[in-house]
Amino acid sequence: MKRRERTRHLIELGGLVQKANLVELMKDDRAVLLGAFLSLADQMTGENREAHIALWRRRGTQSFTANKVSD
Repeated sequence: MKRRERTRHLIELGGLVQKANLVELMKDDRAVLLGAFLSLADQMTGENREAHIALWRRRGTQSFTANKVSD
């Protein structure tokens, strides 16, 4: 991945963190955010991986759809 593409990708991922209101909810505590992401990563290696992915995809799609209507 080229540098410019990587930078854009990282900015978009940061936007998702903001969109999920995690910065405010965690009071911009980066250690808490990293810990939450590590817990999420642990769930990705568990036996319920596919169920978690399906739930998260459904919730994310609903959020994107709701935001398109209100934008």
